[in-house]
Amino acid sequence: MSLLEKSPAPGRMLLDDTSPLTALIEASQTLQSHTEYIIRVQRGVSSDNSWQVIRRYSDFDILNSSLMVCGISLPLPPKKLIGNMDREFIAERQRGLQTYLDSITQHPLISTSLVVKKFLDPNNYSANYAEIALQQVSMFFRSDPKWEVLEPLRDLGWRIRKKYFLIKNKEQSKERFLLSWVDLGPDKFLSDKDLQSAMKLLTNLSTPYLCPLVFSSTSESSALLIRPFSEKGSLRDQICKVKPRESHLKKYCNPKKSQGLELEQIKLYGRQVLEGLKLIHDGGLFFGHLHASNVIVDDDVCRLVDVENGILGVPSFLRPAFTQLRKINTTESIDVFCFGHLLYEMTYGRPPDSVPVDLFPSVPHSGVVSVLQSILSTEACKSGMPTVAALIQTPLFSDVHLKHSEKLQIKVPSRLKEALTSAKGSLEKRLHEEQRLLHQHRRLTRAQSHYGSEEEKKRRKILARKKCRQSACENEEDVSVRNNNNSGSGASSPPTCPSSPTPPSTTEHAPF
Repeated sequence: MSLLEKSPAPGRMLLDDTSPLTALIEASQTLQSHTEYIIRVQRGVSSDNSWQVIRRYSDFDILNSSLMVCGISLPLPPKKLIGNMDREFIAERQRGLQTYLDSITQHPLISTSLVVKKFLDPNNYSANYAEIALQQVSMFFRSDPKWEVLEPLRDLGWRIRKKYFLIKNKEQSKERFLLSWVDLGPDKFLSDKDLQSAMKLLTNLSTPYLCPLVFSSTSESSALLIRPFSEKGSLRDQICKVKPRESHLKKYCNPKKSQGLELEQIKLYGRQVLEGLKLIHDGGLFFGHLHASNVIVDDDVCRLVDVENGILGVPSFLRPAFTQLRKINTTESIDVFCFGHLLYEMTYGRPPDSVPVDLFPSVPHSGVVSVLQSILSTEACKSGMPTVAALIQTPLFSDVHLKHSEKLQIKVPSRLKEALTSAKGSLEKRLHEEQRLLHQHRRLTRAQSHYGSEEEKKRRKILARKKCRQSACENEEDVSVRNNNNSGSGASSPPTCPSSPTPPSTTEHAPF
């Protein structure tokens, strides 16, 4: 039975927070003492899904102050106290502010932050998510008083609608646990009853490569989860050499000390992650949320975290990347694509800047590059992903010795397995439709770009001149024919084109 409050607005449209926002300053308007900039914001590729927001320079300045925690120098135009109402200055500042907007909307982490979302889309991001989470958590503690909150962990992860708390069990006062509250997402396709059954299955799960849930509770709109807290943090924390409890923007936007792993660690951790994925797939579950922050390492054993994200329907961090690649169209291929990103980060100490990747920095172990090419290269993204089983058999991972050699499996009741299969199909259908619309948009954009290119303009001018000359020539011929018809009293011979051959004579000749 759920301990969480039911949704106040059942049937509401669930927003995909990973759908990218683009922003274009359409105009500026000068009032008595300041200038306002009118910004057209669009979600995704459809211009129908757009709106206007009005912002002053001071709003941009406040936003930039909030983003200073990232440790990145963002291109905000400087302040100017005198002459800031001059027309030329306003035009120049508008260009600078557009560059600034482009830089924050195109940055993979900054673009997902709540301050940026509120700045561009205040209607959808005006809720106080921390307060909502606190209310839900307080209700839970009233129902189960053995738990106690130690501290909220603010901005621990990138997900806007997920909040974290460090808690303890009063009966085990030395052990620490991580409580998370999260809104259900747009890919939640299980019924409430089936979702509770699936969460119960994951809560009772005990396998070496999946991080266990101690407790879970779901409602129509959200979920509350408790799992052991890792003092060492995630695999990404270890790669970036940062303090686990700090803000994710501070930790990951511009890490100074990040470093790739040694080959033996890459092989061991990679193989263990693949075993975890295989276990999930063989059990009929789906994940889609593999990245270095969702892997914890304890005593040289990797465990996947947030495995429940797939069935809770929350969107994947890498969704904007794989929606552009139509061959990545199943939950299994999504996991392999995410594994490619993880392997790249373990190797080079940072995620890839963009995908596809065809030029890989040199590393002393060519076997890693070979696997990366099979997942992240242009050819791989066009032809399709390898399977998890095929990756396990590659020379990089096949000879890895595992501590847990016994055969692992997740036993899923047949009725729940059918529901999971149906939910998986609905999730993939939504992905296919989004990929179709994106592909259609790209084709239209390319056609418009080609039509407006200088080369195409030249070609059209040449064709227009040819048509004009041809039309002039035909007009001259018509005039010539009319003149011939009007001259002389006899019947005129039929007109022929000057370049046409003389028609053969129809008079019969006597044989020689």
